Amino acid sequence: MLVPYQQLDPNTLNNLIEHYVHREGTDYGDAEVNTDTKVAQVKAQLKSGEALIVFSELHESVNIVSKAQFNAMQSEEYTEGYDTDYA
Repeated sequence: MLVPYQQLDPNTLNNLIEHYVHREGTDYGDAEVNTDTKVAQVKAQLKSGEALIVFSELHESVNIVSKAQFNAMQSEEYTEGYDTDYA
């Protein structure tokens, strides 16, 4: 199920994004990028639609994925348990 970021409490959204950026370990090149900047970048991606929040009822988990990843997941068996309707 896609979860619109606007429906989340701001603190919950921030905690979800912080967990995501710490877990992802994204490479930002030569310059170190602090957590606040990474969180702001992910929020911007959510607002623009480049990133989506996906809840899996089957796995009882939530994740942030790129729109491209989500589209790829829809065409694979990996989406089993993911409801693509908006909440």
